[in-house]
Amino acid sequence: MRVEVQSRLAYDFAEPTQTIAVILAAHAEGQRVESESLRLPDGVRMVEAPDPVSGARLLRGALHGRVRLEYSAIIDLAPRLDLPAEVQVAPWDQLPVEVLTYLLPSRYCPVDQFLRFSQRQFGHIAPGGARALAILDWLHDNVDYVHGVSTATTGAAGTFIDRAGVCRDFTHLGITLCRACGIPARAVAAYALALDPPDFHAVFEVFLDNGWWLVDPTRLAPITGMVRIAHGRDAADIAFLTTAGPVTQVEMCVKVRAAPLVKPSHNPNTVEHEVLLC
Repeated sequence: MRVEVQSRLAYDFAEPTQTIAVILAAHAEGQRVESESLRLPDGVRMVEAPDPVSGARLLRGALHGRVRLEYSAIIDLAPRLDLPAEVQVAPWDQLPVEVLTYLLPSRYCPVDQFLRFSQRQFGHIAPGGARALAILDWLHDNVDYVHGVSTATTGAAGTFIDRAGVCRDFTHLGITLCRACGIPARAVAAYALALDPPDFHAVFEVFLDNGWWLVDPTRLAPITGMVRIAHGRDAADIAFLTTAGPVTQVEMCVKVRAAPLVKPSHNPNTVEHEVLLC
């Protein structure tokens, strides 16, 4: 599947502000960037810093005044399978060391506060895929997708109380419940085909049968059409903009659509990678 993504972000910076933007499609397993472009205003410079572990590509710079970032790309996505119930979770002493951090509490995911509830609600279900799917069913049945209930500081505990939120809230609560059940889970930022209205989408992955399985706790978009941007412990690691000072958002527009199939060129292994700094 080929997917075209576009994002346009504009901000006002009152003074030079150190900024990290995470809007580029990741160089990750299961997706290939066929072509892309990044446009910035005259005189604005941002440096791309790839994460060798996650494949995320950070844009860093000191921004001042009105700044607009315009990104577009065409991504070739490999087929992606839905999470099966029969996959198993490994004992902690058999997990890769880099996966262990995704069992622990993090800023928005207070795992220790959910141990008793998770055991009572899901402890009778076979560990692994079946238990993760039961958690997703519980979220669907007990949490409403509602704008305006949560804020940028709302964590899983607040969403559990309010029983409402948006995609990052579903993701934080889902991650927390999975970790409390002994299932490694991490947050993923993505462009999502068929998400209505289009936006940056927060979903998560669980580590089962020695691999990561992507799931959408909101059930608003198919995982087959998701383009990875970044992953991390929670939203603090995958925010599309992080600044060292105050900033005012002026504009945000995200578009995702299916790209038409094209005939292969004479050299099918060639990848066009165009980054324009204007």
